[in-house]
Amino acid sequence: MKQIYYSIFLMCSSFLHADTIIYAGHVFDSVSGTFNSKQSIIISGNKIANIQNGFVNISEDDTLIDLQSSYVMPGLMDAHVHLAQEYQPKAERDITVESEYATLYAAANAKKTLEAGFTTVRNLGDGGMQTIALRKAIERGLLLGPRIVTSGKTLATTGGHGDPTNGKAKNDYVPPSPEDGVVDSYDDAKKAVRQRYKDGVDGIKITATGGVLSVAKNGQNPQFMEDELLGVIETAKDYGLWVAAHAHGTEGIIRAVKAGVSSIEHGTYLDETGMDLMIANGTYYVPTIVAGEWVAEKAKIDNFFPELVRPKAASIGPQIQSTFGKAYKRGVKIAFGTDSGVSPHGENWKEFLLMVEAGMPAAEAIQSATIETAKLFRLEDTLGQIKATYLADIVATNENPIQDISSLGNITFVMKDGEIIKHNK
Repeated sequence: MKQIYYSIFLMCSSFLHADTIIYAGHVFDSVSGTFNSKQSIIISGNKIANIQNGFVNISEDDTLIDLQSSYVMPGLMDAHVHLAQEYQPKAERDITVESEYATLYAAANAKKTLEAGFTTVRNLGDGGMQTIALRKAIERGLLLGPRIVTSGKTLATTGGHGDPTNGKAKNDYVPPSPEDGVVDSYDDAKKAVRQRYKDGVDGIKITATGGVLSVAKNGQNPQFMEDELLGVIETAKDYGLWVAAHAHGTEGIIRAVKAGVSSIEHGTYLDETGMDLMIANGTYYVPTIVAGEWVAEKAKIDNFFPELVRPKAASIGPQIQSTFGKAYKRGVKIAFGTDSGVSPHGENWKEFLLMVEAGMPAAEAIQSATIETAKLFRLEDTLGQIKATYLADIVATNENPIQDISSLGNITFVMKDGEIIKHNK
């Protein structure tokens, strides 16, 4: 008899559970790319329980959030950040940066990023365990920050973009191993991926070509052989991990796409052949235009970059926006990404301005940072839409971002997992 009474009590308790209800004046539909007017978003716990047209009645136990004059969207997502760093000019750079300090620095940048409206980010490269540890602390409620998916330490080849010993005197380091993220064979690649899996990553990042900010001469040459790429891709697939490829040069892009990477990051010299190959393979392009613009601007300043870096920044940076415009028009799938950590954290929204300037409609730019990014993260069943059963990640602005994309630089409301992070009433 006691068991029956207890069951009835549990049933009644479920009906009495208080909800949070948002009266939303305009709600972004991530599928159609349009705003729907006057809807009630009913949130139970950390999920969206229901969406109803009009403003529903609420009980005295419910919490009402009045966003009737706002433009409400799913939490924004950034597919390429580096929370544990932010580029410093030569004169201001620390000679040594302890891993512990970098982790604390990442925590501060995570909070800044979340308050800017980015409720989920993909961290592509850090010192190894920094954002893996930060991810855990945020998940446990110890720190405030976006939902993090992370690749941990980047995989590179000897002397390639991402080799941590670049720029050091030969007698100042021990040659790095696959566990350190440096691979030079098919077997090295397998071992490195398995180590990352052991570390607890969500995916793998490789540097398929040279890069701008590494202390190395070439910023675009291919740096992975086909067998090395296959070692990464095949092993990552076995362990359920995506692979993102930093790639500037044409040949390196084509090799990476053929091997089966999930996304090309930067893609400065992506040509029509590479674009068509990406379309055929369903490969996403994460352009990071704002980082390109930022390094090009800083290259004009004497002594800001090391001498090996300055000409690369001046030549590669300005071209990304043009490449993006061509890729968009050709039909390549686009996911929003900024490379924040090169450019300042919290200014991720500036990427939207450059995407629209290059020819992408504002609605599609928002889709690239919601539903499309969710697909790239393999989280499209829980994120990227304001939809029943999805996680309650919701942001809002006072102005219509389809009419004025710069309004995304003034996010007035942020909710993550059903918890209000920011509300400028």
